Amino acid sequence: MIKRKFPGYLLLAHHIFAAMVLLFSWHSPGIAQPLANQLKSSPSPYLAIHGDDPVAWQEWSPATLELARRQNKLLFVSIGYFSCHWCHVMQAESYRNAEISALINQNFIPVKVDRELEVALDAEMIAFAQGTSGSAGWPLNVFVTPEGYPLYATLYEKPDRFSAILTSLSKEWQSDSKGLKAIAQKSVKAQQPIKKIRLSPALAEKYRKQLVQEALAKADFLTGGLSVPRKFPISPQLSALLEIEARHHDARLAEWLRLTLDKMAEGGLHDHVAGGFFRYTVDPSWQRPHFEKMLYDNAQLAMIYLRASRIFNDPGYRDIAIETLDFMLTEMRIGGGFISSISALDDKGREGGIYLWTEEQLKAALDSDEYALVARIWGMDSAAEFDLGYLPMNRKQPSLDEQKLLKVIYRKLSQARKERNSPKDTKLMAGLNGIALAAFSEAAILDPRYRKAADGLRAFILTSLWRNGTLYKGMSNQRLLGQGDLEAYAYTASGLMRYAQLSSNAGDEKAATQIARSAWQKFHTPHGFLLEQGSELAKPFYQGVVEDGPLPSPSSVLIDTSLRTGDRELHDRARNALADSGALQKQGLFWFASQVTALSRLFYWGAKR
Repeated sequence: MIKRKFPGYLLLAHHIFAAMVLLFSWHSPGIAQPLANQLKSSPSPYLAIHGDDPVAWQEWSPATLELARRQNKLLFVSIGYFSCHWCHVMQAESYRNAEISALINQNFIPVKVDRELEVALDAEMIAFAQGTSGSAGWPLNVFVTPEGYPLYATLYEKPDRFSAILTSLSKEWQSDSKGLKAIAQKSVKAQQPIKKIRLSPALAEKYRKQLVQEALAKADFLTGGLSVPRKFPISPQLSALLEIEARHHDARLAEWLRLTLDKMAEGGLHDHVAGGFFRYTVDPSWQRPHFEKMLYDNAQLAMIYLRASRIFNDPGYRDIAIETLDFMLTEMRIGGGFISSISALDDKGREGGIYLWTEEQLKAALDSDEYALVARIWGMDSAAEFDLGYLPMNRKQPSLDEQKLLKVIYRKLSQARKERNSPKDTKLMAGLNGIALAAFSEAAILDPRYRKAADGLRAFILTSLWRNGTLYKGMSNQRLLGQGDLEAYAYTASGLMRYAQLSSNAGDEKAATQIARSAWQKFHTPHGFLLEQGSELAKPFYQGVVEDGPLPSPSSVLIDTSLRTGDRELHDRARNALADSGALQKQGLFWFASQVTALSRLFYWGAKR
């Protein structure tokens, strides 16, 4: 996550308050009418798995905030997602702990949030956590005042420390709720006026060069990716930098891009047996993944490897893209749509359980020569790094002949692995399926067998999720999941524009244009972009430009998609929004790579790629 600068007096207030929280150890008296857990029948698989917790979880809603105001209680807002490993750990350790649950129920209004369904709330709480403590992630636990101001944020905590935070905070609230409300209100940064900038080809060129400079300054030239302890795919940046490399060759940039793509594919981030990529690795050498698989990672990486195969004329990258798309079709498709994620845990609650192999399991599935080959390539001469066994990866580089043999071996292991299962988040999200539609549309241009998947996705989105001029966030168990947010509209419009290039059907481009126009009307204001219409928090969270995260900036994607259309109104809106990014150069451009792409399209790239 990015560390943001935050006013010194607010950091001091936050640290003083954090110290106060941990000093006290008793909690307030109970309140007469206890709440009941409301999540058992939630259409969100993530919320539903919390339906049996003894915590009296409520859903995020106006009624829940009204309840907090009536009882003058802090809301305990716990944000996570289905495939988040540490979210499950905290559930097992704390939310199913009778004493901790009683403490939460007695003193707070507990709220569980699926971050994929409350993108705007999640983004604002992430910004608050980063601003006040310098870090953020999931599970993200934020104490919010009844008026809707965030007060204090923490991430995963062990039960003893978490219990201390709860008991101390409840005491502080009982003794000085007015003072804590004042601290919370001060912690909300005032809306900064948007700084306009004059757009020009020279500015686009300047931003392009600065993005490359920043990327190379952060680059790890030993193992690829960024020079950080944990390695993430940084897909939006890789996508933007590949487009730059395609038009402005830079030997050092090309070296780093290829190194990153190679290391991700060779190491533990990549599922060598059945295809696809995990979310990230906990080490800097891409060896030890957290085993969740996300639709958004795999769809983006499929496009990145396809693009890289053309830019670098490397068929090996195309093979990885094909494996990734085939994994998505096999493991993530339901009907015409694609599910959100696959858990890091297996159905026995073991992290990585379906991906790891003991020596005995391998010997049972393979003949002696095959076993000898994987033992050498996987580096099995040393002890397994995981309790459950060895993870397939190329610790030694196989020859071309060995690569062919490994494909046969991995088909055997894939067949054996079918007896293993991991829980899946079966939500069919509009925005994520929009990204998948873009991936299959690009792949279908190269390989016609993916046209059917693209056709099915297009039909699912336009018949199930786009209804009477409204795009819904998604669908779960045949239930619609509420009206779409900026991500849903932006990524869906982008996917449909990619599909329109495949189909050459004016109706598909018209649908993309209609969705993009609705997005501008709903989410763009004179103060900047809103991630969602309406907010239960005290103040709207405007952003002149939304930064890139694991997904590309939805505001930048909307701008880029609008420039792809032939619609003059959308083009003008996009140009005006690009002019709102005057503050970016001082902030740094690496985390706004998608905005740099959109600016380059305005002046250089045109409506195609």
